[in-house]
Amino acid sequence: MNWLREHWRALLSALSRVRSAPGGFVFNVVVIALALILPLSGLTVLENLRPVARDLAVEPELSVFLATDVARSRAQVIADDIRQQAEQLSVPVRLEFIDRDQALAAMKAHSGLHDVVTALGSNPLPDAYVVRVAGGDDSVSPARITQLADALGGISGVETVQLDSMWVKRLAALVDLASTVLWLLAFTLCGVVLAVVFNTIRLQAYTQMEEISVTRLLGATDAYVSRPFYYLGGLLGLSAGIVALLAVAAGLAMINVSVEELAKLYGSKFSLSPLDAQSCALLLLVSVALGVVGAGLSVRRALRLTA
Repeated sequence: MNWLREHWRALLSALSRVRSAPGGFVFNVVVIALALILPLSGLTVLENLRPVARDLAVEPELSVFLATDVARSRAQVIADDIRQQAEQLSVPVRLEFIDRDQALAAMKAHSGLHDVVTALGSNPLPDAYVVRVAGGDDSVSPARITQLADALGGISGVETVQLDSMWVKRLAALVDLASTVLWLLAFTLCGVVLAVVFNTIRLQAYTQMEEISVTRLLGATDAYVSRPFYYLGGLLGLSAGIVALLAVAAGLAMINVSVEELAKLYGSKFSLSPLDAQSCALLLLVSVALGVVGAGLSVRRALRLTA
């Protein structure tokens, strides 16, 4: 009970210091919140992009375009050659043959292209195979898929081989790179938060230096003297974390208007979602911890000066 009573008194003391100088407290909260908004915004965007990149990264596809002068009989034999090359590289594949006449009919059916295709006279499109790698990147390394593409390009009658999923890999790589940069930025801004809290608590301690000295002469322990400052740092971190989360949520609400309009143009219903409750709680804990750590560093310095 004594332990709880001491902590309750320390919390009340911290709140009284906030009430005595609300303007300074609010200003410091805003400064810390501004430092937290950037990494929180980046984290929110990345968490929204990760599922998109994961859903897009399905079975890699290779488009194998045959030469236009390849006979239909030879085109059918090329399917066996493709399977043979895939077996040699231990790459499981599924083939889909795209008939050149069917491709031309589909192009004519496309709005606005019928007259253009008709004016060409002969069919300029080649026969093609779509080679899908079964299992995707989880079972086959990108290096082997690239080797397969090179091997298929050497088959007689094959004009061009195009690896259609490379952009998906680039997107995933960009997301990973952005995540690394974001964590580096977050660590840097954590230093900013510690500096702001340190300076705020230091000023509070200096204004109460005589009170601290008298209290220690009366037998108060360092823990008793430090406890209100720890609570003040925690309140700074908690308030700044809440403000930052609310600012990010408000920003998402404004951005989503444009994002949803853009997604409609691509036939999608994509929108940016805020972080879940568990992530928000974890971020608030980190913010409080930064405030407590910054306060601890500052109080220790003040106690050494009054020793």
